[in-house]
Amino acid sequence: MKKFALFAALVCSGLVAAGAAGADPIEGIWKTKADDNGHSGYVSVAPCGAKFCGTLVKSFDAAGKEMQSPNIGKQIIWDMVAKGDGAYGDGKVWSPDRNKTYNSKLKLAGDALSVSGCVFGICRDGGTWQRVK
Repeated sequence: MKKFALFAALVCSGLVAAGAAGADPIEGIWKTKADDNGHSGYVSVAPCGAKFCGTLVKSFDAAGKEMQSPNIGKQIIWDMVAKGDGAYGDGKVWSPDRNKTYNSKLKLAGDALSVSGCVFGICRDGGTWQRVK
């Protein structure tokens, strides 16, 4: 019985460790670059099916004070596909300050996420977002 309990504990701890190790590096909360109004936000990025999506979870004014926003809870990123080497693409990013959706790509380097995208041939640098957690 002791051997079975030890075996079960090892299997369970291995499964927990494998689950944590299986998380994609892009998953987490990211602070956006300030928009045209000086506002920024926290975007929570997580899997949505086989792709990645991000939802605005907090919003901040130009002074860095948390504020209410009708955009909290809205998807900012969707349909992002991991391409390897920290690159993500084939997805969309919505810019609330301009109310435009861009065909976007993301590039992850440590705790920095570079965001860029194009709409109707007009491309925009969405800046570098910083990992919050």
